[in-house]
Amino acid sequence: MLQKSFFGHSPLGFHRVAYTEWGQASSRPPVICVHGLTRNGRDFDHLAAALQVERHLFCPDIAGRGQSDWLGDPALYAYPQYISDMTALFARAGGEQVDWVGTSMGGILGMLLAADTNSPIRRLVVNDVGPFISLEALKRIGSYVNQFVEFDDLAAAERYMRQIYAPFGIEDDEDWRRLTEHSVRTLPNGKLGSHYDQAIGRAFLNLEKGVDLWGVYDRIRCPMLLLRGAQSDVLSSGIALEMTQRGPKPRLIEFPNTGHAPALIDPAQIGVIEEFLRP
Repeated sequence: MLQKSFFGHSPLGFHRVAYTEWGQASSRPPVICVHGLTRNGRDFDHLAAALQVERHLFCPDIAGRGQSDWLGDPALYAYPQYISDMTALFARAGGEQVDWVGTSMGGILGMLLAADTNSPIRRLVVNDVGPFISLEALKRIGSYVNQFVEFDDLAAAERYMRQIYAPFGIEDDEDWRRLTEHSVRTLPNGKLGSHYDQAIGRAFLNLEKGVDLWGVYDRIRCPMLLLRGAQSDVLSSGIALEMTQRGPKPRLIEFPNTGHAPALIDPAQIGVIEEFLRP
């Protein structure tokens, strides 16, 4: 595992996009793993560790998260900027094709890229998100994204993470500790804060309707695997079923005792992704 970075570009100039690199270049397409709204590339440590024997993996921190730079204008925290940055990562990864694993926001980003003309995405794994997200689910996410929370120590931070991310379905104490360590930063006052720019939540402040990307979804032609937490409020069972019947018609796999979104830590979750990406 190596910590690296590259430069993305926005109307304000250049910014550094950090990523974790696993494995080595091979004849197989590289795998790009992209996290959810408030998360970072270290969420894929377990998956990448399992796949790195045969694959070359890149797990970026999208701008405003993790080790990547924050953007000076909150309006830039949007998919056009993320697509621009991931295009630069495609060039860094090399190869004519890539496989994509995306959780929540990373899944939407993957669908947008896979639907585009001459997309380099060969196989697409979408984790607990679809082309329609209800306003109610978006408001729930927005309720905590905009909160600025300070913690006296790592133990206090972990208690908060266990509450906010309980739907991830994480059971092991060590996994909660690792998630917490990668989810906080040291503030100037010596306390700990969430490792993302709260400005990424500005878009959730005045929402009036849900997300509808069916027109994008129906243009996807690459093979797709759809994962869902059985208690997810972001990807409903009805939307997931409809996804299997149109567009790329993915195989749907649901994980019990999990909401939004499966953490991709459990060996069973990793196994189905590994099998799908093997051909």
